[in-house]
Amino acid sequence: MVFLEALLAFAVVIGILVTIHEFGHYWVARRLGVKILRFSIGFGKPLWSRRFGKDKTEFVIAPIPLGGYVKMLDEREGEVAPEELHRAFNQQSLKVRTAIVFAGPFFNFLFAILAYTMMYMYGVTGMAALVGEVTPQSVAEQAGFHVGDQIIAVNQQPTLRWSSVVEASLQQMLDDKKELIYSVKDRQGYESDLRLNLGELTVDDIAGGEFFDKFGFYPFRPPLPPLIGEVTANSAAEKAGLQRGDKIIKLDNQEISDWNALVKYITQRPEQDIRVEIERHHQQLSLILRPDNVSGKGRMGVYAPYFVTERYGVWKSFTQGIEKTWDMSVLTLRLMAKMVTLQISYEHISGPISIAQFAGQSAQLGMAIFLSFLGLVSVSLGVLNLLPIPLLDGGHLFFYLIEAIKGSPVSDYTESLFQRVGLTLLIGLMGLAIFNDLERLFS
Repeated sequence: MVFLEALLAFAVVIGILVTIHEFGHYWVARRLGVKILRFSIGFGKPLWSRRFGKDKTEFVIAPIPLGGYVKMLDEREGEVAPEELHRAFNQQSLKVRTAIVFAGPFFNFLFAILAYTMMYMYGVTGMAALVGEVTPQSVAEQAGFHVGDQIIAVNQQPTLRWSSVVEASLQQMLDDKKELIYSVKDRQGYESDLRLNLGELTVDDIAGGEFFDKFGFYPFRPPLPPLIGEVTANSAAEKAGLQRGDKIIKLDNQEISDWNALVKYITQRPEQDIRVEIERHHQQLSLILRPDNVSGKGRMGVYAPYFVTERYGVWKSFTQGIEKTWDMSVLTLRLMAKMVTLQISYEHISGPISIAQFAGQSAQLGMAIFLSFLGLVSVSLGVLNLLPIPLLDGGHLFFYLIEAIKGSPVSDYTESLFQRVGLTLLIGLMGLAIFNDLERLFS
């Protein structure tokens, strides 16, 4: 079931993002007068095809879900009737061709803005950035961190959640900064700036999942009472009738003393009926809870009170969505640059297997997380397709730049040569990504 859910989520994610990308090419080409012969989602022999419109454009769904394409009328790919020459792609001006090619990645960025906007409107829930432990002689202790401090900003970038702290720290480290300024609020409410000396720490230390170990501070995880802070929409908890403020007393007649005991009990019982006794408004009630199965572990869909939710109105969510898309685009480019210069390990490259796993997990963890995943992958596709690698949109745009400078198109021989090089690079990159996926899967 977990495999099937991951496969279905992967198909949905890739189907949406490829369709958005190819629709960008299709929509702009149609608006600029270019004839579309085929619009394909996936590669290979068509599983489904239909023709629509006055041009009888063929719309196709194919079995290999690793991309898609829009086939336009083009003299380089077949004979074109004289009366339709003006609608052939190769006959268009440089500006028109550039707009059509650029439209695919651009639509991916627009979709990322939409996904992030909806995410902020829905509400992003995460752990409050409270320090629960400071390792002796660590860089955090040397900077002056204490238990109970709340990190409110990193280099003046606001951070409500621990995920924001990690992301902001990573962005600053990509600028090769050796010192980070953490704005903190102590238990008495006093605010101050602490300077954390990075020393020999690298981006790999964060990318490898060792952020807290290397920095020397850890999130606040107190032995909280089993009190419900927030209930996720359409979750097992909501279906069972749990509400914000409910206190869990017993699970299957077993007393539950704290939040960790609650999590442990639920985690071990995916898709099993559990009798839950709660206290609500000084009254005791009994409910039946059936936890969802998320990667083989039970999940009820509630948050403890020390989690915070970042939620905005429509306009603020939209501006936050634009900012988030920009930040993730820049972050992706910086990470790619660090990989090319061997400052970050190639082991962090992920392929279709990892994407399928993350897609399945994010779909089960709630709408906000799934929207965040959609936005991230859409940004990644947009950035990747703009790289100046032949066969990608960025490769075509690079050829158009050369054409603009020299005043004539690149020769067919040169373009064919570079396309073979680009194909080799893409096959090598895909092979490396799949190798990393398999190594993670079986390690």
